Amino acid sequence: MKTIKFSISCKQVILILSVLFLAISLASCSKKTVFNTSSIIPAARGEVKVKEDKNNNYKIELQISYLAEPERLNPPRKTYVVWMKSDDYNAINLGQIVGSSKLHVKFETVSSSKPKKIFITAEDDASVQYPSYMIVLETDNL
Repeated sequence: MKTIKFSISCKQVILILSVLFLAISLASCSKKTVFNTSSIIPAARGEVKVKEDKNNNYKIELQISYLAEPERLNPPRKTYVVWMKSDDYNAINLGQIVGSSKLHVKFETVSSSKPKKIFITAEDDASVQYPSYMIVLETDNL
Protein backbone atom coordinates (compact mmCIF):
# COMPACT_ATOMS: atom_id res chain seq x y z
CA MET A 1 0.00 0.00 0.00
CA LYS A 2 1.32 3.39 -0.99
CA THR A 3 1.32 6.25 1.49
CA ILE A 4 0.56 9.76 0.27
CA LYS A 5 2.17 12.61 2.17
CA PHE A 6 0.84 16.14 2.07
CA SER A 7 3.16 19.01 2.59
CA ILE A 8 1.69 22.43 3.22
CA SER A 9 3.99 25.40 3.42
CA CYS A 10 3.50 28.40 5.65
CA LYS A 11 2.68 30.52 2.59
CA GLN A 12 -0.10 28.13 1.58
CA VAL A 13 -1.59 28.23 5.08
CA ILE A 14 -1.55 32.03 5.07
CA LEU A 15 -3.13 32.07 1.60
CA ILE A 16 -5.91 29.69 2.68
CA LEU A 17 -6.61 31.70 5.84
CA SER A 18 -6.65 34.95 3.85
CA VAL A 19 -9.19 33.56 1.38
CA LEU A 20 -11.41 32.33 4.22
CA PHE A 21 -11.21 35.71 6.00
CA LEU A 22 -12.08 37.54 2.78
CA ALA A 23 -15.06 35.25 2.13
CA ILE A 24 -16.40 35.77 5.66
CA SER A 25 -15.87 39.53 5.43
CA LEU A 26 -17.72 39.82 2.13
CA ALA A 27 -20.60 37.71 3.41
CA SER A 28 -21.14 40.05 6.36
CA CYS A 29 -20.86 43.32 4.42
CA SER A 30 -23.71 45.74 4.53
CA LYS A 31 -25.29 47.22 1.48
CA LYS A 32 -24.88 51.01 1.25
CA THR A 33 -27.20 53.19 -0.82
CA VAL A 34 -27.36 56.96 -1.14
CA PHE A 35 -30.55 59.01 -1.01
CA ASN A 36 -31.62 60.69 -4.24
CA THR A 37 -31.36 64.48 -4.42
CA SER A 38 -34.40 66.09 -2.87
CA SER A 39 -36.51 68.71 -4.63
CA ILE A 40 -37.85 69.84 -1.24
CA ILE A 41 -34.46 70.09 0.55
CA PRO A 42 -31.84 70.12 -2.23
CA ALA A 43 -28.90 70.46 0.20
CA ALA A 44 -29.81 67.28 2.10
CA ARG A 45 -27.44 64.36 1.57
CA GLY A 46 -27.48 60.95 3.10
CA GLU A 47 -26.90 57.25 2.91
CA VAL A 48 -28.59 54.08 4.09
CA LYS A 49 -26.79 50.92 5.19
CA VAL A 50 -28.70 47.66 5.46
CA LYS A 51 -27.13 44.58 6.98
CA GLU A 52 -28.70 41.20 7.70
CA ASP A 53 -27.77 39.87 11.14
CA LYS A 54 -27.40 36.30 12.36
CA ASN A 55 -31.08 36.22 13.41
CA ASN A 56 -32.25 37.09 9.87
CA ASN A 57 -33.23 40.61 10.95
CA TYR A 58 -32.13 43.68 9.04
CA LYS A 59 -30.18 46.46 10.75
CA ILE A 60 -30.96 49.78 9.04
CA GLU A 61 -28.65 52.75 9.58
CA LEU A 62 -29.17 56.24 8.15
CA GLN A 63 -26.72 59.13 8.12
CA ILE A 64 -28.04 62.43 6.81
CA SER A 65 -26.40 65.83 6.49
CA TYR A 66 -27.93 69.25 5.85
CA LEU A 67 -31.49 68.24 6.72
CA ALA A 68 -33.32 71.51 7.45
CA GLU A 69 -35.61 71.78 10.45
CA PRO A 70 -39.13 70.68 9.48
CA GLU A 71 -40.52 74.02 10.71
CA ARG A 72 -38.61 75.73 7.86
CA LEU A 73 -40.38 73.76 5.14
CA ASN A 74 -43.20 75.19 3.08
CA PRO A 75 -45.70 74.34 4.50
CA PRO A 76 -44.04 73.91 7.92
CA ARG A 77 -44.10 70.49 9.57
CA LYS A 78 -43.27 69.26 13.07
CA THR A 79 -41.08 66.21 12.46
CA TYR A 80 -39.49 63.81 10.01
CA VAL A 81 -40.54 60.16 9.85
CA VAL A 82 -38.49 57.33 8.34
CA TRP A 83 -40.43 54.78 6.28
CA MET A 84 -39.61 51.46 4.70
CA LYS A 85 -41.24 49.57 1.87
CA SER A 86 -40.80 45.81 2.06
CA ASP A 87 -41.79 42.84 -0.10
CA ASP A 88 -45.50 43.54 0.31
CA TYR A 89 -44.96 47.19 -0.76
CA ASN A 90 -46.78 48.60 2.26
CA ALA A 91 -45.08 51.58 3.89
CA ILE A 92 -43.93 50.85 7.45
CA ASN A 93 -43.27 53.68 9.90
CA LEU A 94 -39.76 53.00 11.28
CA GLY A 95 -39.68 55.99 13.59
CA GLN A 96 -39.11 59.68 14.04
CA ILE A 97 -35.87 61.53 13.43
CA VAL A 98 -35.01 63.29 16.67
CA GLY A 99 -32.16 65.47 17.82
CA SER A 100 -31.32 69.03 18.67
CA SER A 101 -29.68 69.62 15.29
CA LYS A 102 -31.26 68.24 12.15
CA LEU A 103 -28.18 69.23 10.13
CA HIS A 104 -26.40 65.96 10.96
CA VAL A 105 -28.63 63.02 11.79
CA LYS A 106 -28.00 59.36 12.60
CA PHE A 107 -30.90 56.94 12.77
CA GLU A 108 -30.76 53.21 13.52
CA THR A 109 -33.42 50.54 13.74
CA VAL A 110 -33.99 46.83 13.14
CA SER A 111 -36.65 45.22 10.97
CA SER A 112 -37.68 41.61 10.52
CA SER A 113 -38.63 42.41 6.91
CA LYS A 114 -36.09 43.06 4.19
CA PRO A 115 -36.31 46.72 3.09
CA LYS A 116 -36.86 47.38 -0.61
CA LYS A 117 -36.88 51.17 -0.32
CA ILE A 118 -36.29 53.75 2.44
CA PHE A 119 -37.82 57.22 2.43
CA ILE A 120 -38.36 60.15 4.78
CA THR A 121 -41.44 62.33 4.98
CA ALA A 122 -42.20 65.59 6.76
CA GLU A 123 -45.15 65.09 9.10
CA ASP A 124 -47.17 66.89 11.78
CA ASP A 125 -47.36 63.73 13.91
CA ALA A 126 -44.68 61.04 14.32
CA SER A 127 -47.22 58.27 14.90
CA VAL A 128 -48.93 58.54 11.50
CA GLN A 129 -49.86 55.24 9.88
CA TYR A 130 -49.50 56.39 6.26
CA PRO A 131 -46.87 58.66 4.75
CA SER A 132 -47.81 62.15 3.58
CA TYR A 133 -47.15 63.44 0.09
CA MET A 134 -44.14 65.43 1.36
CA ILE A 135 -41.29 62.97 0.70
CA VAL A 136 -38.07 64.83 1.47
CA LEU A 137 -35.57 62.01 0.77
CA GLU A 138 -35.83 58.57 -0.79
CA THR A 139 -33.66 55.79 -2.12
CA ASP A 140 -34.03 53.85 -5.29
CA ASN A 141 -34.88 50.19 -4.78
CA LEU A 142 -32.34 48.53 -2.50
